[in-house]
Order: sequence, then structure tokens, then C-alpha cells
Amino acid sequence: MNKLDKQYQQLLQDIIDYGVEKKDRTGTGTKSIFGYTIRHKMSDGFPLLTTKKMAWKTMVTELLWFLRGDTNIKYLVDNGCHIWDGDAYQAYIKRYNKGEYVGKTKLLENSKKNRTLTEPFTIEEFIDKIKTDDEFAKKWGELGPIYGKQWRSWNTKQFESLNDGNFGHKYNDVPIDQIANLINDLKINPDSRRLMVNAWNVGELDKMTLPPCHYGFQVYTRELDETERVILMDKKLGVTENLPQYYTEDVMIKHNIQTRAISLMRNQRSVDTFLGLPFNIASYGLLLMMLADEVNMVPDELIGNLGDTHIYLNHIEQAKEQIGREPMELPTVHVRDGIFCSSVNDVILENYNSHSSIKAPLSN
Repeated sequence: MNKLDKQYQQLLQDIIDYGVEKKDRTGTGTKSIFGYTIRHKMSDGFPLLTTKKMAWKTMVTELLWFLRGDTNIKYLVDNGCHIWDGDAYQAYIKRYNKGEYVGKTKLLENSKKNRTLTEPFTIEEFIDKIKTDDEFAKKWGELGPIYGKQWRSWNTKQFESLNDGNFGHKYNDVPIDQIANLINDLKINPDSRRLMVNAWNVGELDKMTLPPCHYGFQVYTRELDETERVILMDKKLGVTENLPQYYTEDVMIKHNIQTRAISLMRNQRSVDTFLGLPFNIASYGLLLMMLADEVNMVPDELIGNLGDTHIYLNHIEQAKEQIGREPMELPTVHVRDGIFCSSVNDVILENYNSHSSIKAPLSN
């Protein structure tokens, strides 16, 4: 049974019924509630909503971009993912309006001289420049130290004393790769309560085009009991009889049967419930699967703790349409190469059936 879509539909209904209207930075307006939790057992299927068609490759591309440590939209644009276009373009317009006149020239009408003015690119022209002009993309496609930077290269300063007789010292830049550290800790100390990754770098928030909405996550592992491991072994061997089975530990090791399960809980300060949340759920579900594959554990539970959980006012009718749809069975996903997948093709989606997509405008 697909409980995930039902939870999501109930959240949409709760916001419509009980949410308060609030102003927001985009000027669109929202209905909002504060504090909500969605839980999903990965054994029930991959958490990709079925009550509307999801842009699967777009979601996977963004997660791979985060894991690369990338913060420039060039990679996204080149791979057909456009969910950060608006943020990059707005940052460009702000800089243009402050006097960085990088744009197109336009001949003044009714002018006796060939005088020109510079005007900003349209968003379509801007994205085309990102695609075709590497130097332009390097400067104008950069979003600042957002998710990928914090996950893979958190900036720190390390104190070093100088043996120069003058008691001198200096601070060296030492980046911290939180993802690599997490994987290492999972392998050597899987019961640690410090298995966390944080994107909310207070000292760099003002340098980010958009401060992180899903600002941190924590993972948790536990030992599988004997029954759970037998079920895994039965599944690997294709055993379908409903009979008690027994396998020696040597046989289980030979077949690489996992000994632990891994869960992931993310915290999110701001939640665009209609457009953003379905992507967030699937993205962290995929991240959990990648981590599990990397450290040879079983994906267990996916948990989302949501703060300001809102529906934009121009999404209300679309949300009502989705609430009225009957969920379908959840799909399955297979991951190649663990956390270091290099291509969308390394993540295989199977048996995904859904209702049609529901269009809604993105508020930047």
C-alpha cells in the first residue's frame, strides 16, 4: 500500500484547512503551518509520488550536482535541469541593477548618432549564454557556497604557529568534506550519534544566492535481526515458499547479506509543499539509497522534519486537484556505484506509474 502519497495529500489538505496566510519574500503569498513530520519505510517502495508525474531525471541530476560539490548551474543546464535557473537569473539582474552592465546592446531610437544602451539579457538569453559561453557561465552561473560547497568543502581556518622566533602564526584554509567523513564514520563507528551533515554555514549565508531550505540531515543505523537477514537471503536466492528458513553465517557472508539498516532524517526550515517537497522527499530517498549502497547497509526509514510548511496561493487549486487523485503503487530504484554515481544512467527507476503532471508556477 502506498502510504506516502496519502501522507502527502493529508499534508496538502491540512495546510488548506488550517494554514494561515503569510507574506513571503517572493511577493506571492502563502498558506502556512509550522511543524510537520513525514515518515516513510523504504521497504514500501521508492518515495516518488504517484499522484502527479515527477521529473525523475531533473531530481537525480540536482542530487548528483550537490554530491559533486558543484555550485554553478552550468552542469545543471547542460544536463537539462532548470530548477535553479530563476535563482541564478535573479542574482544576475541584481548585479546588473547595481551597475555591472553585462547584457546586450540596443540602438537608441530616433537618435541622430549611433549611441547604444546596454539592457539585461532575458532569462532565455541568459540561459543560452550559460550553455554556450564558458567564461560567462563561470562568472554568472555561480550561486555561491550553497549545498554542494557545504557538503563537500566546508570552509575552516586552522591555526598554525610559525617557528620564526617571533611567536608568529597564521591561519590555513582547511576544507572539510562532510560526505566523505560521514561515509568513513559509518564504516568505523556506525552507532555514533554524530552522523550528521550540515549546510547551514552561518558565516557564509550572505554569500549564498539562496540560503539552504533543507539545511541538514542525520543518519542512524541499527543491527538487523536474524529474521530480517533471512528475508534478505530468501529474496536474493529467489525463495518464495512461506517456510522457516535457516542459513549459516558463512553462507550469508558469502552472499553479502547486510548486517545493518540505515535511516536518514532531514530538517527543512522552509517547504514549498506543492512543487519543492515532492523533489526533496525523492532526493533524500535516493541519497539514503546511495549511502546504503556505499556502506553495504539496507535502506530503512526516511524522515522529514518540516518547519514553515506552505502552499503558495497560486498553487491552491493545483493542490486540490492532486488531493483528489488515487495513489498508485510506488516504484523501485537500483543504484550503481554507491554515493559516487557519475551519471543519471547509474540510477535505474523501474515500475513507475503515475497520474499526469500538474503545472504550477515557480516562485523565486
